[in-house]
Amino acid sequence: MNIAVRYCSKSGNTKAAAEAMADALGVSALSVEDEAAVPEEKIDLLFLGGALYAYGIDERLKTYISALSPDTVGVGRAVLFSTSWLSKHALDVMRKSLGQKGIPVSEETFWAKGKDIAAHLDEARAFAKKAAK
Repeated sequence: MNIAVRYCSKSGNTKAAAEAMADALGVSALSVEDEAAVPEEKIDLLFLGGALYAYGIDERLKTYISALSPDTVGVGRAVLFSTSWLSKHALDVMRKSLGQKGIPVSEETFWAKGKDIAAHLDEARAFAKKAAK
């Protein structure tokens, strides 16, 4: 199974969660700003993380999602995660955006509430392993 982990992070919390998940899965985590972030070959499972910024997701994450397609880029299914400390709304926004692109999204998500991401990294690793089964 081809697995990718991508994230958009301003504070570093989503990046830390992404790196923990990627480590558990034996892959690399890439920022959505990285040139190699948009897959050139089929991705069976895409872990995608972002947070809520002023009631929406970051423009960089919106741009990344707009570049994805189940046909041209070949994303089989997405698994979402967020580290927003106020609300889970970023997960809803990402789910809707991906759904509009025709990309199936797993029902299970990971949300690390709070500013202390270090307290949630083991949970992130366990979530990734479970979601990849």
